[in-house]
Amino acid sequence: MALDSYRGVSVAVLGASGFIGQWVARALSASGARVILVARRTTAPTPLDATNATVVEADLSRQAAVRDAIAACRPAIVFNLAGYGVDRSERDEKLARIINAELPRWIVEALAAPDEHSWDGQRLVHAGSALEYGEISGDLAESSEPNPTTLYGRTKLAGTLAVRRACEELDVRGITARLFTVYGAGEHPGRLLPTLLEATTHNEPIALSSGAQRRDFTYVEDVAEGLLRLGAVKSARPGEIVNLATGLLTEVKEFATESGRVLGIAPHRLHFGALPARAEEMEHGPVSVTRLRELSGWLPATPIAEGVRRAGRLRGSWS
Repeated sequence: MALDSYRGVSVAVLGASGFIGQWVARALSASGARVILVARRTTAPTPLDATNATVVEADLSRQAAVRDAIAACRPAIVFNLAGYGVDRSERDEKLARIINAELPRWIVEALAAPDEHSWDGQRLVHAGSALEYGEISGDLAESSEPNPTTLYGRTKLAGTLAVRRACEELDVRGITARLFTVYGAGEHPGRLLPTLLEATTHNEPIALSSGAQRRDFTYVEDVAEGLLRLGAVKSARPGEIVNLATGLLTEVKEFATESGRVLGIAPHRLHFGALPARAEEMEHGPVSVTRLRELSGWLPATPIAEGVRRAGRLRGSWS
């Protein structure tokens, strides 16, 4: 099994204090990897079930600090989950360019040093974003021409393209996994599932958008597993971009209704249309997952009801 190949391997995770980064660290720890969390401070919280991880302090906005941290921990593979702008309070354009667009290339350059490891998978798995595609029509394949319209989408696309160029130029094995609508325990407050989870503590109406938009909802544990599986891939092209999604679209209204059923929220409390659509909302066709299946032999398979049920069980215990 692909995840078994991580046993005893030194793996660095950047952005491990974030939503998806915590799940990646947990999955790596469960697979027996020697997990190194690269954080802004050594007192950063350690993800649940990754208490054996080592924390290395580094300012990710400084190239020298990133280079020195990677040189010090000498990982066989790096998972870059660091990002700026997912939280709508993060609006510093300069910092967005540094973390989303420049940091990914710095990581590749740091990994270009001679490799002492026997690891033959990827050296870097970089997390991209669906917002890199932006406003385009039709199915979303990796070959689609992106048209990002948000600061986050534009800077994430710049980072993805920087990874591809640097991997080709420096002969580093790296891959970008474009993530779509990831849900589960640990999401930022204000997003759909956290709003519904919070609603289980009161009986007030829940203001929601119309819910007509369709999204590829992917459960976070599946995303973490997919990232690990892509990291173990040996045959990807340098800097290749791969969609990590289910390939199935679900209306937001259907997701909310099903989540409400699982969580015991009465349907009359769901007030669809009470909120306007967000400016960054995308309209697109199904996400192509052909390349993900080709490379990994796997696709995310957790049904929405089961993913919501797991998130509900973990509510209150997640750090």
